[in-house]
Amino acid sequence: MDSSEVRWERMLPHQLETAFAACPAVYFPYGLCEPHGPHAALGLDALKAHGILLRLAREHGGIVAPPDYWHIHELAGYAVWAHENVGDVRPWLSALPPWQHFKNVLYHIRTAEMLEFHAAILLTGHYGPNWEDLQHFVELVQPYVRVRLYGLPDFEANHPGFKGDGSTADHAGKVETSLLWALEPDCIEIERIPANPEFPLFAMGRSAGESDQAAGEQMVADEVAWLARKKDELLAAFDPDVTSRLRSFDEVEQCWAEAIKPVLPEFQSMRPFSPDSEPPPPESRWHLNWQVGDWRN
Repeated sequence: MDSSEVRWERMLPHQLETAFAACPAVYFPYGLCEPHGPHAALGLDALKAHGILLRLAREHGGIVAPPDYWHIHELAGYAVWAHENVGDVRPWLSALPPWQHFKNVLYHIRTAEMLEFHAAILLTGHYGPNWEDLQHFVELVQPYVRVRLYGLPDFEANHPGFKGDGSTADHAGKVETSLLWALEPDCIEIERIPANPEFPLFAMGRSAGESDQAAGEQMVADEVAWLARKKDELLAAFDPDVTSRLRSFDEVEQCWAEAIKPVLPEFQSMRPFSPDSEPPPPESRWHLNWQVGDWRN
């Protein structure tokens, strides 16, 4: 058994206890399966977040929770984006609406609280406005728990970016492709990027041809260093005397009803990305869910 294992689901009890004693921090990776061009695995977002957090835990301590591949897509601005960048091909998408995704995240936080972690980093590799909602969500939940929380998209930690040029995020372009190439090279087939691509091409970014594995390695190192500093800040801020109010399932549901549900319609994921955007046409597969339904039921 590998004594350096940091993946929660692959660790034995004694390994978990040893890792917890050394660094009581837990890392939650989020993403989904969605189109990332013909050259990249569908799970790029979660693979990226998981890979970065594995390196963080191996180099700086902590335990990596099982990755969550079910994330926000198909509605509001995401539907418009998908119509424009994916089209009506089979998308192989693992999507949930915001109210289901964030309810799941709340239960993840409850688990961290019950296990008495001092710090939890929630890292999403999926973009669009869901990361803004994640940060707001964490602020709303923090008063209920002792564990110190921080939610972010991986690009927040990606500085100075691709080859130092300040490019910290894209969709299946040079940044994301290079990151996955560094973290999971078996999940990239760079030769599948056409020399003269016609867009849309399964949501491939227009800069994908500029991808560079070595640049990806440097970005990963930069993100790990940034996240290590954030982890230390959270651990230092932990206060064992804070009252814990997120321990039972009933308390999770109460937190949801009190803190999240009343403001959920204000979440950015529930809105168009632009007030001027047109809905997908009725014949588009993305028309089905672009309007937010009655999530209160």
